[in-house]
Amino acid sequence: MAITYERAADQAAVVARQVEALGRRALVIRADSADPAAVRDAVDRTATEFGRLDILVNNAAVFLVGPVQELDADAVERTLAVNVRAPFLAAQAAARHLTEGGRIISIGSNVGERAVFPGLSLYSMSKTALVGLTRGLARELGPRGITVNLVNPGPTDTDANPADGPNAAAIAGFTALGRYAAPADIAATVAHLAGPDAGYLTGAVVNVDGGFTS
Repeated sequence: MAITYERAADQAAVVARQVEALGRRALVIRADSADPAAVRDAVDRTATEFGRLDILVNNAAVFLVGPVQELDADAVERTLAVNVRAPFLAAQAAARHLTEGGRIISIGSNVGERAVFPGLSLYSMSKTALVGLTRGLARELGPRGITVNLVNPGPTDTDANPADGPNAAAIAGFTALGRYAAPADIAATVAHLAGPDAGYLTGAVVNVDGGFTS
């Protein structure tokens, strides 16, 4: 298993140790998703180090929000570079290595379908782009037996969006279940899509959002 990171080297190392504790090999690669060469190199290095590539999960993102009239060009460029261009380039690189049974899974966002607060236009646009990427790739790679799917998490308890944060109660209130997801809730769906039981599921957008978009 290969893990990429930009700044959180310590956290990446913790995940690597957890993987190794399961008797698996872990590869940690520093890669800025805003750098096209770094994205391609991370995929190619993984395939070279392990001798094959089975699954790609596009999980990196930036969350730059604010009134549309106040977002500058740098914010637009970085958002599109990390949230849109990087998943495309990673999938493009992965397609050269994946064989039948391969998987590409991208992590989108519930606000790609429902932006309930102002200031989300840029981020929402970038995540909506992943729907088109997923469906296009599913058609293109389907004849090779490779599936491509998108997971849209809802409010999830992370360092950037803690379930006990100042706005958490209001955000949780938009879900049907009235609570945040645990990271494991999202990971379980990704694991299913990566596994053998999801071999006939492709081009799908799976909302793991507690009913946020209901």
